[in-house]
Amino acid sequence: MQIDLRTVAIEPQRQAFDHLVRSFGNKPASRYQEGSYDIQAAENLHYKPTWDPEQDLYDETITRVVMHDWYALKDPRQFYYSTYTLARARQQETAEANFSFVETRALADMLPPELRAVALAVLVPLRHAAWGANQHNAFICGYGFGTAFTQPCMYHAMDNLGIAQYLSRLGLLLGDTAALDAGKRAWLDDAAWQPLRRYVEDCLVVRDPFELFVAQNLVVDGLLYPLVYERIVDAHLSSRGGSAVAMLCQFMNDWFDETRKWVDAVLKVAAAESEHNRAVLAAWVRDWSGRAASALLPVVELALGPQADEAVAEYVAALSARIVKAGIPA
Repeated sequence: MQIDLRTVAIEPQRQAFDHLVRSFGNKPASRYQEGSYDIQAAENLHYKPTWDPEQDLYDETITRVVMHDWYALKDPRQFYYSTYTLARARQQETAEANFSFVETRALADMLPPELRAVALAVLVPLRHAAWGANQHNAFICGYGFGTAFTQPCMYHAMDNLGIAQYLSRLGLLLGDTAALDAGKRAWLDDAAWQPLRRYVEDCLVVRDPFELFVAQNLVVDGLLYPLVYERIVDAHLSSRGGSAVAMLCQFMNDWFDETRKWVDAVLKVAAAESEHNRAVLAAWVRDWSGRAASALLPVVELALGPQADEAVAEYVAALSARIVKAGIPA
């Protein structure tokens, strides 16, 4: 008896969920699309928030930015839970290897005392700023509209919590628990840190989630990460024998380069939506960028001294060019 085998193609009756077919056509959807699009709770919410009965639980009018489709603010990284955790797990392995390399070879003990003092003075208090960024992005996720926009903000919040933990580990490695206590006292009491502390705490009471996105993820992060981790850590400390500190801060540099693309993509789409959005975004950038530069100047002076003015001006110009490229008027 002879048996002939042949392949039979069975066409599925449904290529994707109905809401994805409406958005992308009758074709198979990606995992990112399934986990991000048209899943924002918008109907049958049953009650108004007791703390603000004038708004809905999830209300797109809470922000001055107006979008015809909030799902246009997609993440170019296409992060949903699985891809996000896999990406961060790989980076965690690298970070752990760097910490292990520095610890097992006692590279921290080889740091010149003046470089150790600068690293502790500049980096350890920043763990409190990172915690503030965690709170800000959690707020954006809670009060923003459209999962494509809010979902990455929660990932961003958890990333900032991880950065705060890395800075705590750096402080313990370079100066034990006394370094963490000193960093907290500096954040609370030292004059150099009070403008940045005020910036962070003022952001805690911003009610517009998109304005908070601009103030935190675009403006202050857009200056803080290049100034601290590129200019101070990579350029200033490494060239003087502090390459161990740069190894411990590698995640921050890699993370900023990655997340900057997402922030820019969101702003570019929002600005292109309407002249109203461009005007609103430009006003927010103008209001917050001057404050951020002034707040970071005394922090940069802790490491660079009289060169701080030039460094801050350089990165303010770079941020301005980045903002114009995103379609927001200077």
